[in-house]
Amino acid sequence: MSAAAAAVFQAGRSCRIGGRFSQSKLLHSIVSSQPMHSASAGSQQCREMSSFFFSYSSSTFSSSGSPVQNGERADIDSSAASEARPPVVFVVGAGDATGAAVARRFARDGFTACVSRRPRHAAQLQDLTESIRSAGHRAESVPLDARKPDDVVAAVDRIERDVGPIEIAVFNIGANVKFDTVDTTPRVFMKVWEMACFAGFLVGKECGQRMKQRGHGTIIFTGATASVQSNPGFSAFSSAKHGLRAVAGSLARELAPDGIHVCHVLIDGMIDTAFVRDNFPAVYADRKPRQGILSPDSIAEQYAALHRQPKDAWTFEMDLRPWVAKW
Repeated sequence: MSAAAAAVFQAGRSCRIGGRFSQSKLLHSIVSSQPMHSASAGSQQCREMSSFFFSYSSSTFSSSGSPVQNGERADIDSSAASEARPPVVFVVGAGDATGAAVARRFARDGFTACVSRRPRHAAQLQDLTESIRSAGHRAESVPLDARKPDDVVAAVDRIERDVGPIEIAVFNIGANVKFDTVDTTPRVFMKVWEMACFAGFLVGKECGQRMKQRGHGTIIFTGATASVQSNPGFSAFSSAKHGLRAVAGSLARELAPDGIHVCHVLIDGMIDTAFVRDNFPAVYADRKPRQGILSPDSIAEQYAALHRQPKDAWTFEMDLRPWVAKW
């Protein structure tokens, strides 16, 4: 056993209290403070410690979080089981582009990716889950209509109980529609607001409550150009995105004293998606070779960087755009 692995083993033993483990602080330190892909001199030790920690936890605990003794599961209360399991990134709006890339990125850092879309997209959600698992990482599908308060509460409760503590929550639901204001029906306006703003409030509220009890965590809201600029045809979308930005700002100021980092990321440009490729082929053909379209993987890297920021230099709002963008 290497020195790094031995350190984790000894720390794990020291965290055993009355037959139970309390390893969340150790795990949080490894995953959050020492990123596995760091280029620092200590990165190899960090990777080794992280790898041993997760294998140690997996061999010590069953999939439900209860400890395994001689191949048999021992009784343990739910709070202790939660502390012993790897942390979770909860991605609400895990579509085929940005949401999926964010889930994969954090899964590579050792988080269990709990990915969520509306139940009608359950098949695509399962495909994403399986793709993450096939790469050797942990993932769970959480079909969810995030506009429904009771469903959001139930989803968060299920994750915290059955999977692990939510360390990172990413709200990435899009609701981009284009209608002139005089042609926008009340139903369309309300539906867009529910998806792009109200759902974000629900997810931030529920995840924030759990994180506040533990004293750490990150909540990231995906914004858009419409979050700060109202263009013709986008009154419904823009008002909802303005509202989401306001929710994020209030939540950031409320939860920062409790150690919770809340961020709003303004995506100011086209993202490399099937929609853009199919509907703007000329623009795509011109910009893609020049890195003139936002890559979902590049966006995901910035989300990971936000989570790793030290407490003395937190970002609330980050705006991302290609270098060729005019703004």
